[in-house]
Amino acid sequence: MKQLTVCLLLCCLAGCGSEAGKKDAVAKRPDANAAVAEPTVTLKGHTNPVSSVAFSPDGKQIVSGSYDNTVKIWDAETGQETLTLKGHTNAVFSVAYSPDGKRIVSGSWDHSVKIRGAESDQETLTLKGHSGPVTSVSFSSDGKRIVSGSWDRTVKIWDADTGQESLTLKGHTQPVTSVSFSPDGKRIVSGGEGMVKVWDTDADTGKELLTLKGHTNPVTSVAFSSDGKGIVSGSMDNTVKIWDAETGQESLTLKGHSHWVTSVSFSPDGKRIVSGSSDKTVKIWDADTGQELLTLKGHTDRVLSVAYSPDGKQIVSGSYDDTVKVWDLSSLD
Repeated sequence: MKQLTVCLLLCCLAGCGSEAGKKDAVAKRPDANAAVAEPTVTLKGHTNPVSSVAFSPDGKQIVSGSYDNTVKIWDAETGQETLTLKGHTNAVFSVAYSPDGKRIVSGSWDHSVKIRGAESDQETLTLKGHSGPVTSVSFSSDGKRIVSGSWDRTVKIWDADTGQESLTLKGHTQPVTSVSFSPDGKRIVSGGEGMVKVWDTDADTGKELLTLKGHTNPVTSVAFSSDGKGIVSGSMDNTVKIWDAETGQESLTLKGHSHWVTSVSFSPDGKRIVSGSSDKTVKIWDADTGQELLTLKGHTDRVLSVAYSPDGKQIVSGSYDDTVKVWDLSSLD
């Protein structure tokens, strides 16, 4: 299962055999004196790679999705597993909390999106409509909508209470790997075939607003900054890029990873960026200068997902080594 899924999700996207990051780009170089940190807690329980991780809105819990078809909830402080959610019939690729922390949404290789309570294993809704694996899911900031991206090359918006599909966004020519709402819920960012797209979420139009070009290999992860003015993207070209969300202009290219960048996110205050990579590391960057501030080492295989805690003081990461790790960022204070 590990080899098949990773080949399909990563290697095939890059066109197995292509040299990621071969083209040189203008970029901020990593600081040779950047600090190195080790994990504070390692969460073990999944029996296959951990594809997606996130903190709860209050920072007290962590949710993880895995190729073992399950979603697990953990105590963020102790690392104790508190709940296992079953129901998907194939690998879980993406998980996210609702803004109030009461629900969890998950997307799977089984083509479905599921919404469940965060404190019980009761499934509330299953959203069906994608004709391919669902690679990315996220709630809007008001918790009323869900966005999903799929290998069927579409982005879909759903009513989070009824499960009704409200809009399908078409424009990608290859699998959609990552999706996210803007903080005000008026836009969606999606990543796929070497580019990033920004969409209007108006149910009457679903208009494509911007196409951001600059990556030389498939985009694996995208996210808005907390003020909605910036977008960060990670790619199989080994780079992280920061863009102006209004104009689509590329403002920075961050180089430092030696293999595919698989996951990226802004810190809650927008001042830093975290990135995870197939080179087994997690890196923290200054979002204004592009300087590499910290490298987190501890995973024994590729890192598939990274996320900040709500207070910005911790990072959680999920890996192909089947583990979830929590990292303390106090060394940056």
